[in-house]
Amino acid sequence: MALNDLEIARAAHMQPIAEIGRKLAIPDGALVQYGPYKAKLAFDFINGLASRTDGKLILVTAITPTPAGEGKTTTTVGLVDGLNHIGKKAMGCLREPSLGPCFGMKGGAAGGGYAQVVPMEDINLHFTGDFHAITTANNLLAALVDNHIYWGNALGLDPRRIFWRRVVDMNDRALREIVSSLGGVANGFPREDGFDITVASEVMAIFCLARDLKDLERRLGNIVVGQTRERENVTAKELQAQGAMTVLLKDALMPNLVQTLENNPVFVHGGPFGNIAHGCNSVLATATALKLADYVVTEAGFGADLGAEKFFDIKCRKAGLTPACAVVVATVRALKMHGGVARDKLNEENVAAIKKGCSNLSRHIANVKAFGVPVVVAVNRFTSDTDAEIAAIEEAARAQGVEAVLCTHWRDGGKGCADLARNVVELCTRPNNFAPLYPDDMPLWDKVHAIATKLYGASEIAADVAVRQRFKDFEAEGFGNFPICMAKTQYSFSTDPLLKGAPSGHSVTIRDVRLSAGAEFLVVITGDIMTMPGLPRVPSANAIKLNAEGQIEGLF
Repeated sequence: MALNDLEIARAAHMQPIAEIGRKLAIPDGALVQYGPYKAKLAFDFINGLASRTDGKLILVTAITPTPAGEGKTTTTVGLVDGLNHIGKKAMGCLREPSLGPCFGMKGGAAGGGYAQVVPMEDINLHFTGDFHAITTANNLLAALVDNHIYWGNALGLDPRRIFWRRVVDMNDRALREIVSSLGGVANGFPREDGFDITVASEVMAIFCLARDLKDLERRLGNIVVGQTRERENVTAKELQAQGAMTVLLKDALMPNLVQTLENNPVFVHGGPFGNIAHGCNSVLATATALKLADYVVTEAGFGADLGAEKFFDIKCRKAGLTPACAVVVATVRALKMHGGVARDKLNEENVAAIKKGCSNLSRHIANVKAFGVPVVVAVNRFTSDTDAEIAAIEEAARAQGVEAVLCTHWRDGGKGCADLARNVVELCTRPNNFAPLYPDDMPLWDKVHAIATKLYGASEIAADVAVRQRFKDFEAEGFGNFPICMAKTQYSFSTDPLLKGAPSGHSVTIRDVRLSAGAEFLVVITGDIMTMPGLPRVPSANAIKLNAEGQIEGLF
């Protein structure tokens, strides 16, 4: 009987993390070890890499996700192993999983089959404590806001205009809207408040965009926590919060080094959601990896309309990164769903549905190519896929001028991604005309319009008068050069999660726009998207337990 993902991970022959570091010429003394199989990379060593030449940066993105699965993280890990399998010096850069989805709907997030990062259970559960540090730093600032008001409110914060919310790394819909400070005078001034999930915190976004500790402290100080009655912004720096917040995040900012099942190096660091945040691992981890390896493979959250767009328009823009190529992951099963096939019929051959569903793949290919980056399609193969169905995907890819490469990394590890690895190496030699979708000086409203019409296939964007005025206010306050971080459903190009395939001509309604002055972007909230998810009817937590041997079960 075939092993499941957890059993495969437990059977892995992990090397001591110092051995993994030596493959990158990292001296043992530069590793801050968290047990035998995970470590952080010290800042002194990172700072000494500045003069080295960068390797090639490869983005792994995907079609619009479905319940059938696409395997973006699995393909990222498989490609790292595949590149090393063909003799290249490669490493990966992934995000850290959030506890919310692990105990909610998604389960573990460290790859799958024979393309995993390990120690899998540690990575999914607490890891090196980075998320707890981010949660604590966020909530310290929230406490300082309320404490400032309690002790006289010298800055004149208007309790009705406090933007800074508390966070917790768990899906908990009951905390979306609350009233705080009840219970009398000693507990402060009651006001409406609420929680976001930690991965939606601006502190997480800042953490993943900061170049170093000094940049981290600067950005934290620029956070706008609220306004006065005269609508003047009040920042974390005015509350003298940025120093203590940086202290809480000091160790967390060091990238985490782990390994694949084939003992190849991977940084797993930072983890903003791709649908409600910018969806990329930390700039510091990526920039460091580029100094250590010839090829660096990273991923961005959800489909290319969200993750790849934010990777190009926010992360690459802010960090000065130039991706060498992009991989768009697709599966036969997911494309059938985009073609209208029900989930219980996915194992039946349906070439017609594949051809219809490939409209989704074709738009994602066209969108990524619009950034001037060479593209290849990775077909993550399942055992039920037929040759005719795969041929239909290959034909759709060729119509867009790209190749579709069959990958079996889930079953075969690195050798199952060798063909993709060779294709990626060749793409990295091609001319690169990378450029973001819009310039910094484009008006904010027009930036949103460009994303919606050029990438989502929308005909228009819409918002009420008050929201449109906020765009103008942000420009008047000096934030007009910021990029846009779209908060949108991951399940469709539109704001309706039920619209599969490649819908066009729809309207994108903007419900709110929020300033992230420290992260240096604006969050544009569309449709019914929320920054605090809820648990499903039957959460994954119901199946997670310790067995008689004290081992974790149900995480995958």
